[in-house]
Amino acid sequence: MKWVRAPLFISRFNYMDGKTILVVEDNPDDEALMLRALRKNGIANEIVVAHDGVEALDYLFGEGQYAGRDAEEVPELVLLDLKLPKVDGLDVLRRLRDDDRTKYVPVVVLTTSSEQRDIVESYHLGANSYVTKPVDFVEFMEATRQLGTYWLLLNRSVNVA
Repeated sequence: MKWVRAPLFISRFNYMDGKTILVVEDNPDDEALMLRALRKNGIANEIVVAHDGVEALDYLFGEGQYAGRDAEEVPELVLLDLKLPKVDGLDVLRRLRDDDRTKYVPVVVLTTSSEQRDIVESYHLGANSYVTKPVDFVEFMEATRQLGTYWLLLNRSVNVA
């Protein structure tokens, strides 16, 4: 019997159901890489980028520059860096989990920190996943593909509306 290697499955999905992805990232290079990786992996959802913790909270709760935005319309997914100016990622996560409108929104901490205390505190505050950002571009693309496949296609979110 001759064995044949199965072709590698690479997901190319165009998932979009009107749900937004909130990317909270203060580093412009990491932001550009993240947006490129999301698009290159076929993620067609609207993507909102917040560049610090205050901007993220304003978006989530319809305050500040986002005053008037319907805060009942929560993102499908939040990709959250921890090391942010103004309000750090852990405080953003704490506020997100303390509010009934956002407490069930999936939050993936996507950060350069591999500190055990950051990992423990993120999970303690209700993070759904903790991913250390790969430095290598190819690894980053693959990590983004896997995150998109799981959180946008396979995972079922709570609908509180």
